[in-house]
Amino acid sequence: MNPIIKKPLSEIGYKFIPEQFIPKGEDEYYLRRKQNRSGITYRKLTHHEIDALIRNNNTSDNWEMIEVTDVFSTDLIQGCKFYGWVRIGNLEKYFLEFHAVKLRVGLYNSTIISCDFGDNVSIDNVHYLSHYIIGNECIITNVHEMGTTNYAKFGNGVLKQGEEEKIRIWLEVCNENAGRKIIPFNGMLPGDAWMWSRNRDNKVLQQKFLEFTEQKFDKLRGYYGKVGDRTVIKSVRIIKDVWIGSHAYIKGANKIKNVTINSNEQSSSQVGEGCELVNGIIGEGCRVFYGVKAVRFYLSSHSQLKYGARLINSYLGNNATISCCEVLNSLIFPAHEQHHNNSFLCAATVMGQSNIAAGATLGSNHNSRSADGELIAGRGFWPALSVSIKHNTKFASYTLLAKGDYPAELRIPIPFSLVSNNESKNQLQVMPAYWFLYNMYALARNAWKYADRDKRTDKTQHLDYSYLAPDTVNEIFEALKLLELLTGKAALKKENAAKHYSNALCIKKGKALLTSNDKTADALEIIADGFENSKRNTVLMKVRQSYHIFQELIAVYASEELLYYAKVNTIGNVILLSKKISKPGKRKAWVNVGGQLMEAAALSALQKKIVSGKIKSWNAVHEFYAQQSDLYATHKLQHALASYAELKGIKQFSKETITELFTQFLKTKEWMVKGIYDSRAKDYSNPFRSMVYENMNEQEEVTGVFAENSFILLQQQELKDVKKLVKAFLKNQHTR
Repeated sequence: MNPIIKKPLSEIGYKFIPEQFIPKGEDEYYLRRKQNRSGITYRKLTHHEIDALIRNNNTSDNWEMIEVTDVFSTDLIQGCKFYGWVRIGNLEKYFLEFHAVKLRVGLYNSTIISCDFGDNVSIDNVHYLSHYIIGNECIITNVHEMGTTNYAKFGNGVLKQGEEEKIRIWLEVCNENAGRKIIPFNGMLPGDAWMWSRNRDNKVLQQKFLEFTEQKFDKLRGYYGKVGDRTVIKSVRIIKDVWIGSHAYIKGANKIKNVTINSNEQSSSQVGEGCELVNGIIGEGCRVFYGVKAVRFYLSSHSQLKYGARLINSYLGNNATISCCEVLNSLIFPAHEQHHNNSFLCAATVMGQSNIAAGATLGSNHNSRSADGELIAGRGFWPALSVSIKHNTKFASYTLLAKGDYPAELRIPIPFSLVSNNESKNQLQVMPAYWFLYNMYALARNAWKYADRDKRTDKTQHLDYSYLAPDTVNEIFEALKLLELLTGKAALKKENAAKHYSNALCIKKGKALLTSNDKTADALEIIADGFENSKRNTVLMKVRQSYHIFQELIAVYASEELLYYAKVNTIGNVILLSKKISKPGKRKAWVNVGGQLMEAAALSALQKKIVSGKIKSWNAVHEFYAQQSDLYATHKLQHALASYAELKGIKQFSKETITELFTQFLKTKEWMVKGIYDSRAKDYSNPFRSMVYENMNEQEEVTGVFAENSFILLQQQELKDVKKLVKAFLKNQHTR
């Protein structure tokens, strides 16, 4: 039976807050008075105005409860039914125009229950508008239902007075069994979501996160919904318990329930046709269009959901786009792209700068007896068309998966690798440093693209989009050790297959082969253990080449950080620079905290301070992020110097060391820029690409003139600039 309750007609618009939840000495409007900070001075209607309003086919249960300002015209209110306490701001004889739609200022043909209106609003044909505070110059037209309940939470996972724990909204991220669930709150940063989803064994830490969230909100019932200044809402079916910022645009949505939509003049958010959004938070500057379904979700600022996308039980980081696909139970860091049909992402932690292609099925198959598997992908994850992988799976940064149905769980610890499922040979193939060998253009352009598209106004968490950063360089060091070990094993096995060799001896043998650039290593079949949960072989490709590329990348990393340091501190020569950074420290572990890279020791210190009570709120956590962001350049430089010192086995950066480093850097940089040029040039010289065009002129009209490629020209100019800078730096030997 439907729970339809019959009450006296006189109660419409009143008793919004149940009596037991109204504090002593207050009335049901006490929170509304606090919420409405418009500064508008209202007055009672005159008898003449009441008569005029009645002639205009308006009704009220009590005209004494209608208040207006001195700038008021009864002609601008027609065909409305008022219930409860309604306050109306200035109404002047203007019309408001938005996207060629022109509507009179005023209130028309609407049922209005206990609402406040700012100045010069246009409210027309709103069938049911209840318990909202509307800002100045808003347009709300053709809305079926727009109301707020006394227990509204606006998408935040909190409880109100008298509510049971079982109704709390959680986001069940990273895992389908809810083992990593987190509570959403307005202002939640990607680092918050990631840190909360981890450390599940630390019960005190988990409890602190819950307490921090509870502290951000009170449990009081009776908050009204709000619509910020100059927001436009038109042709919407249902809006319930929604808080909407200023300058937002909502059109044609089917249903928006229990949601916060952040928006402002600089970063307007929009929700479009056919969308259904329930239990979520939308950051400023977001776009949600064309049939999107989102339930239990967090959409960070300047992100987009489009074209029928489904986002469920997931957190999507800033500057991300998801369209035409389904994402479930996932935690996605900033700068994620998944805009092709039929791609599926489930139970995943994707650490940003990722691109999911059409038909990719990531996490549909569980190899356990319950739906408790997970996928963890480092920065720059790129699975190709129609990839299928299984839980549990873990990828190092910038892993590229070739098209294929991967039959078993994967653990790929080498960054910048191409992973291929070679069915004809029944083996998994991994090519380290693939991007630098064959697709420098895509790698470099994406690092530039993500930085260029970062539209965040709140940059509490600093994001480094460079493919050479502390996280990837640490992975490179692990890869170098692994390549030495596996190469040595393969070489010693070829010499004597029956004998067992220690890891130390294998590393020594492999390092000797690879360091000397001995091409005999190319003839070895280098087998990796533990990359795939199967009995078939995992074969590493182009190990010798990738080993040397990885070493060069560490030098490039150190050079770029040194040059940046010298520029910021106006250090003009090698001698002065060597005195500033003569003693490198030890290379430290780093972590990716929601897209922000920080030293592992700093994260550990943060968590200890939370547990001990020294950090007492999410605001304090965010202050810690900001402090680490300010320190990032210094910590990154220290890491870069320590990395190069470890690679070369040096204890200080002398004039000679820096000179050698910068000289090699120029050579490597020239090779990298050439790789950017050559990898893109293939798209113009490949006959299978050009065959769809009648001639080169037509191809250039469609794809652009290769010689005018702005990104390549930018890279070439940057190379010229850095060569000029380094040569002048090395030439200048003055100490002042």
